[in-house]
Amino acid sequence: MAYPMLESPVGQFYLFDGNRINKGSQEASDLLKPTDAVTYYETLRVKQGIPLFMEDHLARLERSVAGVEAFEVDAEDIRRQSFGFIKDFDPDFDGSLRIVLTKDHLLIHACEANIPEKELFDEGINTLTLKWERVDPNIKVFRGDYKQAVAEKFSCTNAYGRPYEILLTDNEDRLYEGSKSNLFVIKDGAVWSAPDDKILLGITRNRVMRALKDAGAEFKIGMFTLEEITADNKAALFVSSTPFDILPVKHVNNHDLDTDNELLRSIQRSYQRIADDYISAAKRNIQ
Repeated sequence: MAYPMLESPVGQFYLFDGNRINKGSQEASDLLKPTDAVTYYETLRVKQGIPLFMEDHLARLERSVAGVEAFEVDAEDIRRQSFGFIKDFDPDFDGSLRIVLTKDHLLIHACEANIPEKELFDEGINTLTLKWERVDPNIKVFRGDYKQAVAEKFSCTNAYGRPYEILLTDNEDRLYEGSKSNLFVIKDGAVWSAPDDKILLGITRNRVMRALKDAGAEFKIGMFTLEEITADNKAALFVSSTPFDILPVKHVNNHDLDTDNELLRSIQRSYQRIADDYISAAKRNIQ
């Protein structure tokens, strides 16, 4: 299924092949039309005008291309253009930046950001489950069937309303991933994650792993069904992603989970320190 290069844009201009194009122009309209080209993308969280963990996003973009078409990716040029775009767009930008790449074109633009409200970091989010086995999760290309299935699930409700995230289950009904986030389970005194080959090795996840270590958490590989999780009243779930940072999960389908988990809170605090240190260091390098 073909998808446009320009999706959910915000702002009055975009950067296409190094040139500024205005919203509503013919060039911008053309980018809203589906393209048959293989489209690779990264969505970066920007705080205080700094794209978080950008070097990791660009490295993953290179890996995605290498896994499909293997053309050369000029990561340094993409980095330079991205910082230039942010400087012109808003030097103190707080939102999401999307980098979209095909074999022949590069598009950089601000996009709609699903940034959680503060209370969700405290109270947790509502989720629904979707049985779906992802194919090549670490190659980030647009997949029409997956996007459609997730969109349909987001339109559903449970006793707590519409979901904030969709949690994927495998063919054995084990939870393993969020539709746009990594999933972690706190159970039996440890933090659990699905095996690497089943999940997108998210950029934020790398920093979460550091936060786990800083918080003194034991990390294990394993997956659980929802029934196994809800049978343990000390179990907790959280998701991590570029826009989410770390969010507790309060509801899965019609089940309630504990969000007042001290280990979870300690991991949140450790992650925030890592993000703050990154922003401070990046600002020093710009000056």
